[in-house]
Amino acid sequence: MTNVIFYLAEGGEKLPLDGEPQGAGAPNILLPAPYDIVWSLVVFLIVFLLFWKFVLPKFQEVLAEREDRIKGGIERAQAAQAEAKAALEKNNAQLAEARAEAAQIREDAREKGKEIEAEHRAKAEAESRRIIEAGEKQLMASREQVVAELRNELGQNSINLAEELLGHELSDSTRRSNTIDQFLSQLDSVAPAGSSGK
Repeated sequence: MTNVIFYLAEGGEKLPLDGEPQGAGAPNILLPAPYDIVWSLVVFLIVFLLFWKFVLPKFQEVLAEREDRIKGGIERAQAAQAEAKAALEKNNAQLAEARAEAAQIREDAREKGKEIEAEHRAKAEAESRRIIEAGEKQLMASREQVVAELRNELGQNSINLAEELLGHELSDSTRRSNTIDQFLSQLDSVAPAGSSGK
């Protein structure tokens, strides 16, 4: 548009109207002047060279840096993933080892419990036998004591009965002892026969 204004200002010529044909010597307003094309190309080349020399290397450097960061991030992520996998495998191995150790501890505890149970059972059986033996000894002692008391009492009763039957007192200790022994021996011989009859 500025070209049109300059064109009108310089020549003062009229622009062709809509119905009039354009003359052969008239410049085309859609094409720029040759000097504009030359100066535009010079500026374009200068800007292109400056861009090529300063901007493009920086841009490539930034792109390379980003690419390195991305690659480094991927490598770090892969390394972290490998490290996490190794840690997981280590933890799984430790967990399996702990489970095996716990199973061994349980098995040892069961065996120890069985040993303790057997030991206590043996002690209880020994104590039971000791108590039974002590009871049997005490029973035998009590029986012997009762038998001795019964013999003495029976002997005394037999003497009293013999004195009443004979009518006189058995004062002689030898006679008294012989009578008691004779009665007890008869009593002993009668007792087994009577008990076998039952």
